[in-house]
Amino acid sequence: MNVYRTAFLVIIILVGQSCTTAIIEESITEELPPLTRTVTYESDVQSIMNNFCITCHGGPAPNAGLDLGTYSNTRNAALNNGLVERMNDVNNPMPPNGLLTPQIRQLIDKWIEDGLLEQQ
Repeated sequence: MNVYRTAFLVIIILVGQSCTTAIIEESITEELPPLTRTVTYESDVQSIMNNFCITCHGGPAPNAGLDLGTYSNTRNAALNNGLVERMNDVNNPMPPNGLLTPQIRQLIDKWIEDGLLEQQ
């Protein structure tokens, strides 16, 4: 009877360990080489918004009322609506399928650091 009980416990432990949720590793942008060039909306950020954000946050009825389809709206979201915080939130990331790459997040950070420039 002990053999069956032990086998049952081992199976329960193995099954329990395999039922974990995915862990999104938070990459640190400090590990990347520093960006020395100026980052602007038109040269860098606009394509990020187009590729990762405006599917949900664009058009006539954007999710959460947040339209990221223009420079002005994206700038406002970066300054006032927690855009960067959501992009870096491991528990509730934007986009919802996972954190953007460290390189992309570094570009956004550098854009803000450079003064949220629209163009050079």
